[in-house]
Amino acid sequence: MADLTRTEVIKLINLAQGKLNLVGVNLSGLDLSKLDLTDAKLRAANLTDTKLEGADLTGAILIDTNLTNANLTCVNLIDADLTNAILIGADLTGANLLLANLLNADLRNACLKRTCLERTNLTNAKITGANLRDANLRDADLTNVYLTGADLTGAELTGANLTDDPEPIPPVPPVRPGEPITRPSVDPNPSTYYY
Repeated sequence: MADLTRTEVIKLINLAQGKLNLVGVNLSGLDLSKLDLTDAKLRAANLTDTKLEGADLTGAILIDTNLTNANLTCVNLIDADLTNAILIGADLTGANLLLANLLNADLRNACLKRTCLERTNLTNAKITGANLRDANLRDADLTNVYLTGADLTGAELTGANLTDDPEPIPPVPPVRPGEPITRPSVDPNPSTYYY
């Protein structure tokens, strides 16, 4: 059960004058749609099953926040920080996450249809089974992102960074002085070096 009601949240928004602090608060299951939560501090809050449709969360701090199965359709999350956020099964259809930080976020089975993820940091995010149809991922950082089973049909990926973890460098075998070392080169004849 949520710690606050929608009416109480609205009163806090009016009193906070842009400095709403709901760190660690349980707001699960509440209808917070169309509220102005710009720059709100919601770190480690429980927003499971919360309805935030059309809400403005520009610049909000949602680090370590649980948004499992939340309705975030058409929400504005421009420049929001969702580091380590849990968004499993969340609906972000048509949401705007321009410049958002989703480092290590868990978006498994989330719906991100027509979502703007332009210039978003998704490094190490889990997007397994997510629906990214027609999403805008232009210039997004998708380094080490788990995309297994994700639907990227019609997604815009121009300029996106899709690099994986580099292969580990094999250990260098010990070399004894005076022993020749053969190294591969572009030339079909290997070069021999002496130490």
